[in-house]
Amino acid sequence: MPSNITRIPAPRVPLIDERTGLVSREWFRFFNNLFVLTGSGTNQFTLNDFEIQPDALAQTESALGDIQSQIQALQLLPPPQQIVPADYGSFYDTTTQVAAAINTPYPVTFNTTVVAKGVRRGTPTSRIYANRPGVYNFAFSIQFDKTSGGTALAYVWARLNGVNVSNTASQIRIQGNNGEIFCAANLFFEMSNGDYFELMWAADDTSVQLLAEAATAVHPGIPSVILTVNQVNI
Repeated sequence: MPSNITRIPAPRVPLIDERTGLVSREWFRFFNNLFVLTGSGTNQFTLNDFEIQPDALAQTESALGDIQSQIQALQLLPPPQQIVPADYGSFYDTTTQVAAAINTPYPVTFNTTVVAKGVRRGTPTSRIYANRPGVYNFAFSIQFDKTSGGTALAYVWARLNGVNVSNTASQIRIQGNNGEIFCAANLFFEMSNGDYFELMWAADDTSVQLLAEAATAVHPGIPSVILTVNQVNI
């Protein structure tokens, strides 16, 4: 059987019925239900039993205080994310690099570190190591030169851990003696801790070289190659 649920009459229902001067039917039903639900006057509890004693009240306040402290200890917002600076490096070489044989790959070397954090030159100095996993941007520029007449082709590409990277090569056509050409590009690679990057080059004529020049009154020194590395994803 359904239980007798006590519902408080709506605020619009008057306590006293104006027509009869008695308690309205809705309020009478409410009070009667309360009477029945509390035992119809036969239970053994008194109003004193429902009063909160001082000790119980103190215990309740203490429990509420503990709960409040725990709530305050909770961080409603996530802790601020620690910003880890990205790794980077800048390197160049002040020597002219030559090819001893035609159509033979040679690693581009670097003899100077400008700045570096987490990216370093290895041994040999053509290897640029990453200390942390992430995506790195390798941007390079090379000053090609030819020391004799005619036309020659030079090639530049990337290696990772000693393996050529597909579709990273560029072809440079150099015309005539002292036919300097500037070549630049940037490449993105996903690196793991301990991986290394190398820039490779080759030419079909041994008169092709990576030219370095000393500073003059007009300009600063010209490295044969410049490489900058930036970690773009951590």
